[in-house]
Amino acid sequence: MTAYPNSAARQAAAIRAHARRGVWRRVAAWAGVNPQARRADAQAALWAHGAKGEAATVRLLRPLEGMGWAVRHDLALPRSGANLDHVLVAPHGRLVVVLDTKTWHRGRTTRLVRGRVRCGDEDRHKQVADVGGYAQRVQQALDVPGVTVLPLLVVHGSPVAGGHLDVRVEGFGEPVYVLGADWLMPTLTASGRKAPADSQRAAALVRRVDEILPRYSK
Repeated sequence: MTAYPNSAARQAAAIRAHARRGVWRRVAAWAGVNPQARRADAQAALWAHGAKGEAATVRLLRPLEGMGWAVRHDLALPRSGANLDHVLVAPHGRLVVVLDTKTWHRGRTTRLVRGRVRCGDEDRHKQVADVGGYAQRVQQALDVPGVTVLPLLVVHGSPVAGGHLDVRVEGFGEPVYVLGADWLMPTLTASGRKAPADSQRAAALVRRVDEILPRYSK
């Protein structure tokens, strides 16, 4: 796992540390008689699982910077407690990608069932809809004419039926694209080639993104 300090990894560490505050809690946790520590460890394990997925996405995205993309990780959504896992600006300066990472059950397929995203028998549609909401809020905050904000969700672990899903969510006009990890880079590089590179326009858009989306801290 990369040393990238994503919010999921920080949250896992914070949960474990909180359950072990004080000498007696640490001793009890070491002895296996601290139920709070056991519950915290179970919760932290879920966050750590997500952190591995975010780190895997970071590794996938690294080649983009050599192609003229700007890549940001772990940003705060304006006027919200939410964080954005990854935000990308295409080299032509006309596209911002809001990318969310999920790590779902490896033994269950992610597919559309009657218009809703399911991983095996678990409904995951709200998590996909949230990404559409994030993209909409980023579009409003950017307020830059001619710029499209594209919502993507990349799934690690669970195979995505057909490699990708185009998901309609209530309140968002465009699809939210749910991608298997193998589809992420081909999708992004194709998006980056939809217009000629424009370094000045891209730089101005990156400055705007950096202005409205600070680093997430919690």
